[in-house]
Amino acid sequence: MARYCGAVCRLCRREGEKLFLKGDRCYTEKCAIERREGVPGQHGKGRQAFSNYKIQLREKQKIKRIYMVLERGFRNTFERALNSKGVTGTELLSRLETRLDSVVFRLGFGLSRKHARQLVNHGHILVNGKQVSIPSFHVTAGDEVSVREKSRSNVNITGAVATAAGRPMPGWLSLDKDNLKGIVTAAPTRDQMPQNVKEQQVVELYSR
Repeated sequence: MARYCGAVCRLCRREGEKLFLKGDRCYTEKCAIERREGVPGQHGKGRQAFSNYKIQLREKQKIKRIYMVLERGFRNTFERALNSKGVTGTELLSRLETRLDSVVFRLGFGLSRKHARQLVNHGHILVNGKQVSIPSFHVTAGDEVSVREKSRSNVNITGAVATAAGRPMPGWLSLDKDNLKGIVTAAPTRDQMPQNVKEQQVVELYSR
């Protein structure tokens, strides 16, 4: 299975803003955005020329990196959103938000989406009581996402839950912190999803 193995802090610097890809480190002064200016590379501090295509491409790359999805998976998700009955851009974000790895992160079981993806791959997560090891698995309203009983004492999971204690919980999720389980109460609405992205730019890019 293909995955990004490079330095995630470079991705934030390339987009010029925090994408919160490294858990609690992103909230400290060690964050690469706080320590270094400009995009990676020897010409990072040079003048940046922007065309409509570049703006659309950078928005697509930013969304891909927020959800840690590679091009093929992202394009497949876009095609499903395009063929749905809703607004394409909103459907795209909704389908990305309701990936299993993203839901595990939102519930606070993982420090980041990358960490949550690892927990899913290693079989620590159950959906409706059944083990699911596919990070891209799509959850729907009414599904229960929980940590399997043998993994509830895992220090990585308990540490993530403690770190996420002050993080706001999306309105479309309900968390039972004591039993390490959550319920998807509804499909996320646009105002419950990231506000720092412009999904319409992606729709226009793929419509070229």
